[in-house]
Amino acid sequence: MSNTLAIVFDFDDTLAPDSTSAFLDACGVDVRDFWSRRVQAHLDDGWDPTPAFLYEMVVESRSRPPGARITRQRLSEFGRGLALFNGVARIFGMLKRHVGRVNPAAELEFYLVTSGIGDMVRQCAISRNFVEVWSSDFHYNADGEIEFPRNLVSFTDKTRYLFQVSKGLIGPAARRDPFAVNRKMPGGTRRVPFEQMIFVGDGYTDVPCFSLVRQYGGLAIGVYNRDAPEKWRRAWGFVEDNRVSNLVPADFGRKAPLHDILVMATESIAKKIALRTASYQG
Repeated sequence: MSNTLAIVFDFDDTLAPDSTSAFLDACGVDVRDFWSRRVQAHLDDGWDPTPAFLYEMVVESRSRPPGARITRQRLSEFGRGLALFNGVARIFGMLKRHVGRVNPAAELEFYLVTSGIGDMVRQCAISRNFVEVWSSDFHYNADGEIEFPRNLVSFTDKTRYLFQVSKGLIGPAARRDPFAVNRKMPGGTRRVPFEQMIFVGDGYTDVPCFSLVRQYGGLAIGVYNRDAPEKWRRAWGFVEDNRVSNLVPADFGRKAPLHDILVMATESIAKKIALRTASYQG
């Protein structure tokens, strides 16, 4: 029996505006051209979206003179100043305190699974709240410049990490053993059963996670950026396809619907854990 519940977040357009686009814009790259022409050309040729944009970042970096290339240091420095959506900075502590009041025996954990670039998101102001961060990452050359994609997180790749959350496969040891996620757990035990999991995301890469979490009794919350009207139709498609339990703006402020949904959802799970514990002990 597990007393742990988890909220797993996507990052870009879920907790913050698109970090990759913001970084490229700061580097003087024409962001619209980068996505609509350069990356799209690879998609038209059958590429997966994640390696397509990472490859184009490598191409962009190599086209620049030394000193102006994309490096781990530049990514990390930019990550420290990433803008977040309203209310994000305080939502983690508030939800932990609320769950503690509802059920002192329950433990709420947060995880991040993103196609975005790890050396940025791991430096952002909220990174300390996550038990684990899984992301796309670069290999760097001796000068610290991006050279080749090292990790890719895209579409069904994300579901792998939900299973790792569920099975408790986190930390350095799990990273060194990527095949551990396929093994059966002793006695079929799960550190975080899926019915005690909430997934919050915004995009097409999140659809497999939406489906998996809902299939096994968890809650899938779809969010959209109010300031990006071109993405609203995509978000509504998740409702039409019955992919998500709720669809709300990516606003975590006290008076926003998403704030209330997260409070009510974690409270409900914490109470169910308390009931199961009492039933088991009785």
